Amino acid sequence: MGFVKNLNQERIVFAITIAIFALASLALPGFFSANNLVSVVRSVSVLGILALGMSVIIIGRGIDLSMVSIMAMSVACYLQMLGSGVSEGGALAFALAGVICIGLINGFLVAYAEVPAIFVTLASASFVFGFVRSQLISTDSVPVPAGHWVEILGSLRFGDVPIEVFIFAGLSFAAFLFLRYSKWGRYVYYAGDNPEAARNAGMPVRPMMVLRYVLSALVAFIAGILTAASLHSINTRIVNSSLLYDIVLVAVIGGIGLSGGKGGVRNVLFGAALIGIMLNAMTIIDISLLYQNLIKSAILLGAIIVDGLLNPRDEQTAQQGDI
Repeated sequence: MGFVKNLNQERIVFAITIAIFALASLALPGFFSANNLVSVVRSVSVLGILALGMSVIIIGRGIDLSMVSIMAMSVACYLQMLGSGVSEGGALAFALAGVICIGLINGFLVAYAEVPAIFVTLASASFVFGFVRSQLISTDSVPVPAGHWVEILGSLRFGDVPIEVFIFAGLSFAAFLFLRYSKWGRYVYYAGDNPEAARNAGMPVRPMMVLRYVLSALVAFIAGILTAASLHSINTRIVNSSLLYDIVLVAVIGGIGLSGGKGGVRNVLFGAALIGIMLNAMTIIDISLLYQNLIKSAILLGAIIVDGLLNPRDEQTAQQGDI
């Protein structure tokens, strides 16, 4: 146990990432091509953005299982309204209001009603999908209107690098500044490490918890817009995909401690790089989606076990029931 605690997960993940990248570059035809590397970075960007939002939640000792549902359904609703003739300002305001409302409800139920986050966000994910799909949109896939700014966004590149990469970099820097230098960012760590001590010290633990879920919902909306920009549509069936597990996998394998109070943006970057390279290599090898999901599940289980050894859950964490 002492040996395990002395391991540095960040260094291990970084070393594995370099090893897989070098091996894939040598063994897989086309992996090291410019087009494929751009494709890897582009796919990692949206996943990394979602992982940023999830990581802020996990660091504060919580979890958000509604991110993918909010991402898909809010953007689908936004595009549906645009296609129905609703003005740009009205559609965007309605979508953002809905996203913020979901974040507020999640945060309120977790912070003030003290319902475990895993149940709150699981229920809200199911409700958002069911309500929007049955009442507000008519098809599973909603296209981006021709000539709309979302469509233009998807084609923007700077030096052959897609705009998603720069947005991911910008959001990563903003998250770094928020967590490292802002007062409320430091509160996230304090509350995640010991919520009772943070509350006794006068920190606004409950309002801060609500803020985290609102930020997570807004990050999900941004990721949804970028997904629609890339594909020129948003498919609501993504809610039933393995994307949510990929988000958690990026955070956990990168070194975000599930017990709270540990991790940062660098962990997300390492985790996103490793998963992006691994998924791309498996696609080139032509491993079926079924076996890709099996491999990812095994890695996630292993990452959770390692996290439990490196960041043992204390009695208070176990009683919290948030994860």
